[in-house]
Amino acid sequence: MHLRTTSEGTLIEHEGTWIGLGRALASAGNDDPQLAAASVDALAFLRADDGVRAQAAALVSAVADKPELAVDPSTAGLPFTPRSMRAFTLWESHWTASSRMLVKNFFPPVMWAAVRTFERTGRTFPALKPNRHFWTRPSFYVGNHSMVLADGQDMWWPSHTEALDFELELACVLRAPIADATPEEASAAIGGWFILNDWSARDVQAEDARHNAFGPVVKAKTFANSIGSEIVTADEFGDWKLATGRVRVDGEVWCEGSTANPAHDIGEMLAYASRGECLDAGDVISMGTMPGCCGLELDRWIQPGQTVELEIDRIGRLRNRVVAGAAPRTAVPA
Repeated sequence: MHLRTTSEGTLIEHEGTWIGLGRALASAGNDDPQLAAASVDALAFLRADDGVRAQAAALVSAVADKPELAVDPSTAGLPFTPRSMRAFTLWESHWTASSRMLVKNFFPPVMWAAVRTFERTGRTFPALKPNRHFWTRPSFYVGNHSMVLADGQDMWWPSHTEALDFELELACVLRAPIADATPEEASAAIGGWFILNDWSARDVQAEDARHNAFGPVVKAKTFANSIGSEIVTADEFGDWKLATGRVRVDGEVWCEGSTANPAHDIGEMLAYASRGECLDAGDVISMGTMPGCCGLELDRWIQPGQTVELEIDRIGRLRNRVVAGAAPRTAVPA
């Protein structure tokens, strides 16, 4: 199923029409408390057990011919309130290409000269590659789940950077708690999949990589993420490693990529993240940047006034316009 959330609550897509679950319940005279709870927002729907979700889908199908139950999907905002956010990195090609461009654009020129000289041999400069743990242990950082933009919201130009960048990422949200989970238990806790834009300050990232004790994901990554308005349930989305997507800037396709051949599978990633701690419904897990799908890898840079549109096939699109004079503002409820 495809889900969105508006001020009316959960919307369910049926043959191209978005039906308000609350409206459908009222129309049918159905006061089932579990269905009413599922009508609050997309996460509440995902948290419901399989039987309740099946009842909701059947109800929406039965009343879908009533035009008064349809809701304009463009009014949807954040589909849920994130409880936490973990961002993984899964593709060596993205890591290496990004590291190369960080050196080229933001490190002392002598370092870029060394990289170019070495790579004329046809080999990758060793320091650009991730270390051996990249393949043996899933790597992630904990992001800022309280600074989140909705689809269509203006993105400010952060005051601490001159090199704002986008990242096209596939993400999922948990529908149930896990702790010290097996990969199978962890995978079963996934509720649905959506688009995430991990906004990044590349000049700050380079500076943090060189000087910050906590590495390159401090002020370079904590100021904003955007979440798409549409969630596709895990059962419908299927194999996340088959996802494809692209980025458009002012309507022009800048890049395309896929989630094929990640270093780790989602069950392994979630099992690792749940070691010694509890993850719960509403926790966001990002797969990391699709290879080739950020401005840094392209060495192509967005500017104020441009609209950045991320698209993942089988999910939808996420748009934000970059506005130099906009103030930092989250769509997360206070």
